[in-house]
Amino acid sequence: MEFAPKWIAWEITRRCNLRCVHCRSSSEMEAKGHPDFTTEEAFRVIDDISGYAKPVVVLSGGEPLMRKDVFEIAKYGTEKGLRMCLATNGSLVTEDICGKIKESGIRIVSMSLDGSTEEVHDNFRNQKGAFQGILNSAALFKKHGIEFIINSSFTKRNQEEIPKVYKLAKSLGATAWYMFMIVPTGRGEEIMNELISKEDYEEILNWHFDMEKDEHDMLVRPTCAPHYYRVVLQKSKEEGVKFEKRTLKFSTGGSKGCLAGQLICLIDVDGNVLPCSYFPKAAGNIRQQSFKDIWENSKLFKDMRDFKSYKGRCGSCEYVNVCGGCRARAYAMEGDYMAEEPFCKHVPRRPSKK
Repeated sequence: MEFAPKWIAWEITRRCNLRCVHCRSSSEMEAKGHPDFTTEEAFRVIDDISGYAKPVVVLSGGEPLMRKDVFEIAKYGTEKGLRMCLATNGSLVTEDICGKIKESGIRIVSMSLDGSTEEVHDNFRNQKGAFQGILNSAALFKKHGIEFIINSSFTKRNQEEIPKVYKLAKSLGATAWYMFMIVPTGRGEEIMNELISKEDYEEILNWHFDMEKDEHDMLVRPTCAPHYYRVVLQKSKEEGVKFEKRTLKFSTGGSKGCLAGQLICLIDVDGNVLPCSYFPKAAGNIRQQSFKDIWENSKLFKDMRDFKSYKGRCGSCEYVNVCGGCRARAYAMEGDYMAEEPFCKHVPRRPSKK
């Protein structure tokens, strides 16, 4: 199956000024053992990618604004025809940064908001003032005409905040709100006991479906929750509703569940190409192979695209083609990326595969 990716997250640094409880890369101020690559190497990676495809490329981290050359990298990608974006925690955004975002051709910015109050968000981010940083950044982005997305991650400690965070994201003027359901990787492994139960998970996805029917001004989408698309089909049929998902300008695509290794991937600071931000197993390394070769020929990606070989309930599920289950969660919790999604409560109509 040869098709180019639509969206690449690129970890350009593992350094970060925050120490969030769920951080997939366990980022800190100094990234021990994972140094930043050079500007010249960044340009080489962009040449490699742009010679094969023209995906959305999200400069991520860590905190990408900690790199002095972040806007050189963004501008070079823009000149090569890539749709460059930026993922930030919002705490370092200034008037000057906004000017550089626009000058470099960055198309859209994403920020993380995990609580509707300073108390909740700052606790999640392990940094006093982080919440105020988001509010300040949103105001600056609005002032400078920069579109931004709000990403929100949830565990038991903040799941009651979900409707409030949604409303706050909308009031701040976000183009989209993505509700992330935590996958236990990196520092997230330390809060396994805080993962939202599969029963609550199902209720939250049902809430999202009902909310989304009435949302017309902002794109809303659950992320790392592929079985939402099973919920959409089930509830649409129950209610006799024709429910069509709208797509964001720079979105990864239409109404489908797990996109890891299908339409998206992550390149980490060490050059490893991973199926997604929460999947720590590498398909290859761009310092040793071309991106095209990794994307089209790696065993890992080929396995993940082979739905017929999925195991357990996923392998027998009538919704596998629209859901697929979270491969990263299966790998983290079952030790097998082809195993069934451990946080789905649906029982397929067919007998489960072993």
